[in-house]
Amino acid sequence: MAADPRGGERMFRSKLSLKQLAIVCRSLGTTLQAGVPALKAIGIAGGKASQPALRNAMVDIADRIKEGEQLAEAMDAQDGLFPDLTVDMVRVAEQTGMLPEVFKSLADHYESNLRLRRDFYGQITWPVLQFFAALLIIAFLIILMDVLGSGPDRLDPLGFGLFGVSGALTWLGGWAALLVGLVVSYRILTSYESFTAAVFRAMMQMPVIGPCMEAFAIARFSWAFYLTQEAGMPIDDSLEASLKATANQAFIAATPQIVRSVREGESLTEALGECGLFSTEFVQMVHVGETTGTVPETLNRLSPQFEDQARRSLRNLATAAGWAIWCMVAAFIIFLIFRIVFWYTGMINDAIRDVNR
Repeated sequence: MAADPRGGERMFRSKLSLKQLAIVCRSLGTTLQAGVPALKAIGIAGGKASQPALRNAMVDIADRIKEGEQLAEAMDAQDGLFPDLTVDMVRVAEQTGMLPEVFKSLADHYESNLRLRRDFYGQITWPVLQFFAALLIIAFLIILMDVLGSGPDRLDPLGFGLFGVSGALTWLGGWAALLVGLVVSYRILTSYESFTAAVFRAMMQMPVIGPCMEAFAIARFSWAFYLTQEAGMPIDDSLEASLKATANQAFIAATPQIVRSVREGESLTEALGECGLFSTEFVQMVHVGETTGTVPETLNRLSPQFEDQARRSLRNLATAAGWAIWCMVAAFIIFLIFRIVFWYTGMINDAIRDVNR
């Protein structure tokens, strides 16, 4: 399997949502396992799709199959609608006769990712709402202080020279521009694979964030390696697909090194250990499986544990993010309290000086 110049860009960034991917894969896996002909199974899956693009794609796939194309080729021709992982696995499954099993495993995988994403969003929603509430409260305070004071007696809550409605809008607009700028900058920078790999490696050294990223990568690698090996994919292609499945550019960038090491006769344990990305614990598990000739089975058996670890790491990350946002909000409040106290103290001192005169 030749190296994909897109790296992992399409691996988990397809035009389909995780929910739609899970529904389609589950439907295809169930109907094909029940003995339903492929064309009819594709029609059933397309009927369950809520996205018009997916329904149209399933019709096109059925037409292409009627013309003699393989299912994987037809899916790959849908302009990136399906992730590379799905297409690669379907291609291997067609060669080995394991389409139902592969589609059901893909459905489990996408459903698991969807649960993890929902868990994270659920845990981070309240802190984010607190943050935006703090921004709005400060904007209201800027307007209120302008109403209560006038001229030089007006309180500048932030010390930035922001007063009245225009000041509040400037405050909110500045934050909006900052957030949009961060998103755009991230999009631009992550379009360069070498830069993205370096950033991911650096992030994996950070507390809380690093363990979470590593846990996700290992859980996805373990699942994909078991599935590709069970489907009969050659070891080189299996490693490439499994490392792409991590959706982590640091792991994806290490693919040539790991594959080259295996080709040169090194054991899988040595190849994974040398890249410096997999934990010592995981490498030792691979070593035990390699010694007994059951690496895929070992990883599949331990995969639920890796997923639980990823879920715990995600909760820790969400908790840390929540505390970080709460501390920022608290710092804002404390700063404003001191600004108001000093402002009133200054007014009182000025009044006392005027009386003493």
